[in-house]
Amino acid sequence: MHWQTARFSIDLARPRLMGIVNVTPDSFSDGGLFTSTRAAVAHCEQLVAQGADILDIGGESSRPGSPPVPLDVELARVLPVLREAVKLGVPISVDSYKPEVMRAALAEGADIINDIWALRQPGAREVVAGHPGCGVCLMHMHGEPQTMQRSPLAGDAVPQVLAFLQQQSVLLLALGVDRSRIVWDAGVGFGKTVEQNFSLLARQQELLAAGYPVLAAWSRKSSLGTVTGLPVDERLVPSVAAALMAVERGARIVRVHDVQQTAAALKVWTATIFPAHHPGSGSTP
Repeated sequence: MHWQTARFSIDLARPRLMGIVNVTPDSFSDGGLFTSTRAAVAHCEQLVAQGADILDIGGESSRPGSPPVPLDVELARVLPVLREAVKLGVPISVDSYKPEVMRAALAEGADIINDIWALRQPGAREVVAGHPGCGVCLMHMHGEPQTMQRSPLAGDAVPQVLAFLQQQSVLLLALGVDRSRIVWDAGVGFGKTVEQNFSLLARQQELLAAGYPVLAAWSRKSSLGTVTGLPVDERLVPSVAAALMAVERGARIVRVHDVQQTAAALKVWTATIFPAHHPGSGSTP
């Protein structure tokens, strides 16, 4: 299985790491750390050195209750970093729901559009369909960031998420987008209860049955804090554990803050799946 993107066909035979690059002052975990272009580009370089296969650059926080960011502000945050990141030799994703940002990012060489709204904003679907080969990640979100946790999704989340992502994919396919360009994200933490979030992990195979690769984004999420009692800056171990469980259950991409630690954990997992191919394998015990 491959994920077709603008410049790269990403082989998903092994799980891929998407490193998070937040160029925002208010993201829930690392907001304000990489607001300057220089700091953000240095972070991109560091994540690639640590093992990131993909970089995901975002200029607007989607944490619960976060206010929308004006278009000109988001463009000013994202584009200077993107122009440098595309030189690093890995696929670059832009995390945005605004069609204007998508269009500008693709013009600057971005490979993937990662949209929490699953291209439901007017004109967004057409931007992706109009591009000859960019990848797209469609995410399920109940409600909107400002209010989604006040009235979360009711009932069994898994069939609702599955039906939604299938519907959005059909709309893209109808516009001529090849299914090899589409990846799904169940939207952990986006308008769902803690129990629903964990049901999406436990029953991830039900999403995979549709045939689309799944991206799992558990890194430092509040559900991990709820079950462990740990604050956001102490959720490294739960985040790595969730990433490993997602991969074990078939996720092909994991979106993470802590690339180096997750990469190390995945090497251990990979050694159990392909024991003859891990570094240091041989006849000596």
